Amino acid sequence: MVNKTLVAAAAITLSSLALTSCGDSDASSGTDNGGSGDGAITMGFAQVGAESGWRTANTKSIQDTAKAEGVDLKFTDAQGKQENQIQAIRSYIQQKVDVIAFSPVVETGFDAVLQEAKAANIPVILTDRAVDADPSLYKTFLGSDFVVEGEKAGQWLVDNAADADANGDGTINVVQLEGTTGAAPAIDRAEGFADKIAADDSIEVTASQTGDFTRDGGKQVMESFLQSDDSIDVVFAHNDDMGLGAIEAIEAAGLEPGKDVKIITIDAVKDGMTALSEGKINYIVECNPLLGPQLMDLAQKVLDGEEVPARVLTEESAFTPEQAAEVLADRQY
Repeated sequence: MVNKTLVAAAAITLSSLALTSCGDSDASSGTDNGGSGDGAITMGFAQVGAESGWRTANTKSIQDTAKAEGVDLKFTDAQGKQENQIQAIRSYIQQKVDVIAFSPVVETGFDAVLQEAKAANIPVILTDRAVDADPSLYKTFLGSDFVVEGEKAGQWLVDNAADADANGDGTINVVQLEGTTGAAPAIDRAEGFADKIAADDSIEVTASQTGDFTRDGGKQVMESFLQSDDSIDVVFAHNDDMGLGAIEAIEAAGLEPGKDVKIITIDAVKDGMTALSEGKINYIVECNPLLGPQLMDLAQKVLDGEEVPARVLTEESAFTPEQAAEVLADRQY
């Protein structure tokens, strides 16, 4: 049965990201005083950071699409710090941009700055991650259903429980590599996973700790897990990068990832899919980072006064090793 204390910890004990510069990095030739002066949309985008291959692909999609569509993009990397993100949003308000979009570092604490944007009549679009705030403070959320992603991961484990019991003792010991403290994907993926594995009393989460959504973090936490427990059957990593770090730790311990220890991850970036096709990862749930086209389309609709859905979810799949091998050559990220 699931250790409820550890599952609860997965929703709250999640650490911050290590990222790059927090200053405005212009991805356009517009002015710094709002509006591009030529009728083009001016968008301020505050990115959470650059903690993973997924995030890098997400940033590139937004920047490339903005350039292709003539959007005057003012881009800020928040270094995984909420205070940097709030500062960037306030800067966009002062610059009188047409629209603000951002991927929140954490779910809470954005109410005041969102109120400021609303007072300035600047619409806000959330991308990738949600906030726990009055829905009237932003126009829409664009991204994934993280609970469903966790559910897919958990359901795969329930369906493949017999194969996951490495020593045949009837108990499947799972360690969880969590995402960022307070971040929507970490909270929701842990919740969805826990909900599904609750159906099988043989599955138990024996340890759960943040790996900060980074490869190094996943490796370090997995090394610690392996040193304290020699009966780990399964790793559930909240993203590919932490799972890839776990692979390094497992191999260094003389074990074979994908066989001695099953690995489930979320994202489906190219490095993860490569490891999946090689059998080092057993199952990956997709989280599509290529949000640029949808974001620019939503921004235009909002500025044109069109009604948009409160939530716009991306279409995503999940992959076995065989399926990964079939699609790997055509992956864009």
